Amino acid sequence: MTHTDPAPSAWVQRWSALVPAGARVLDVACGSGRHVRWFAARGAHVTAVDRDTQAMTSLHALDGHAVEVIAADLEAAPWPLAGRRFDAVVVTNYLWRPLLPTLVASVDTGGVLIYETFARGNETVGKPSNPAFLLQPGELLGALPGLRVIAFEDGFIADAPPRFVQRVAAVREAPLSAAPGRYPL
Repeated sequence: MTHTDPAPSAWVQRWSALVPAGARVLDVACGSGRHVRWFAARGAHVTAVDRDTQAMTSLHALDGHAVEVIAADLEAAPWPLAGRRFDAVVVTNYLWRPLLPTLVASVDTGGVLIYETFARGNETVGKPSNPAFLLQPGELLGALPGLRVIAFEDGFIADAPPRFVQRVAAVREAPLSAAPGRYPL
């Protein structure tokens, strides 16, 4: 699995069942758009954000067809989507710790955060190896105030390429919900 791999992440595929057709989906650091295409094909309205305009070139053909493409440096510029909330926020293979509270705040009531990125230990099997881009054990869990964790994994994946990851699916439940949410596992 690489940043330009056209196949959606198995984790994203699994938890996309929590995202209804017509949902507003934000794909953060979308790269060439494997998850943009996945959600758009399922009837979602997708906002794709990345600083790599070249990687997003093919997404412009989708722009205006339930896909909004935004070129923005998420680490050096203000958040380009201030005040916007989404039914799903999707992040894979990307970590910028100062952005985590903003991503959590971008999940609308009833929405889901689907997040998967590299964790400590990955330096023993490949890139990224810089600790600044590797989650510490359980770190992702501590970054989700206000969200209910539905699924969490923290460990080693032996598939090619082998990697250490943390991944979470978490929802923002409506306050004082009369009935418990039913989130299929």
